[in-house]
Amino acid sequence: MAVKQKVHVKKGDTVEIIYGKDKGKRGKVLAVLPKEGKIIVQDINKLTKHQKPRGITQPGGIIHQEGPIYASKAMVVCEACDERTRVGKKILEDGSKVRYCKKCGETFND
Repeated sequence: MAVKQKVHVKKGDTVEIIYGKDKGKRGKVLAVLPKEGKIIVQDINKLTKHQKPRGITQPGGIIHQEGPIYASKAMVVCEACDERTRVGKKILEDGSKVRYCKKCGETFND
């Protein structure tokens, strides 16, 4: 049975890859897979898939799509200071939880 892991990124975040074949590239998170601890990032880890034709509506051919990568390979990019950063969490006076940039202190739009 897979244990659900905490993932530090959310869908819609901009992340920078910190190691691997796509090191230094930035992209938007398209999906988060917390059971596997992985994320799917736009234009990162492109895979080639050979697809068989399935009738008239779905033709066959070679399809390029993004594959999942481990979330630990990505760091969130702060929109305010445009640097990769760690994410902190704090509780505001009204009781709501927000994520914030550890470098500049700016809160993220969730």
